[in-house]
Amino acid sequence: MDDPGAITNMLVWVITLVIFLSIFLPQMFKIMREYERGVVFRLGKFQSTKGPGLIVLIPFIDKVERVDLRVLTINVDKQEVITKDNVTVNVDAITFFRVVDAERAVIQVERYIAATSMIAQTTLRSVLGQFELDELLAERDKINKQIQDIIDKQTDPWGIKVVSVEVRDVILPESMKRAMARQAESERDRRAKIINAQGEFEAAAKLVEAGEMIEKTPTALQLRFLQTMGEISEENSTFTFLPIPLDFLESFSKKVKSDKE
Repeated sequence: MDDPGAITNMLVWVITLVIFLSIFLPQMFKIMREYERGVVFRLGKFQSTKGPGLIVLIPFIDKVERVDLRVLTINVDKQEVITKDNVTVNVDAITFFRVVDAERAVIQVERYIAATSMIAQTTLRSVLGQFELDELLAERDKINKQIQDIIDKQTDPWGIKVVSVEVRDVILPESMKRAMARQAESERDRRAKIINAQGEFEAAAKLVEAGEMIEKTPTALQLRFLQTMGEISEENSTFTFLPIPLDFLESFSKKVKSDKE
């Protein structure tokens, strides 16, 4: 029969070993995903950047900070902006960025995501304040590019690359919306009047050309007269037409002039 004391000692060693491994193994081995990097500090000093895969650490001496290298998204909350032409609008945007240097993202700045978000908010207000309302609505791509360049320049020392910035929504005051609607209606009326006047001008030019052509060829006037009679007779078959030469009226006008003299 086995000695009960030996079994007890063995159980104690097994339990101790299990506790030891459960404490030290998580401190010794870390698994980094493909999109993660581990910034290792040894006794508080930067040691190296490791990953992806399995990395080995010295328990209780090495500390690791995980950094995600995927493209991250920041929603810039609505900001009240006064444009260059003194119009107050509410604007929000989306910022896309990623970490290109894990070491600098951890060492050079505290909470790089929050810091990038604050820079995006201040840059959005300062840049949009340099544009008029019409430019803000029409030149969205140009504004997005300018905001992206400024944020990227400021976050570059932190090892962060700004992929793109998109101004998502521009909310106008109701009074401004009504004013813009009246302006658009006036613009449409102006275009309609210009198009109408241009049509009248072109029609008059064509009539002048037709008159010159008829003056050179008198028979064309007679043919046009007969064509008009045919069109009227088709619409009103009860009418009777009696063609009278135009020269017939001129004889009366000459007679009236002679009587006056």
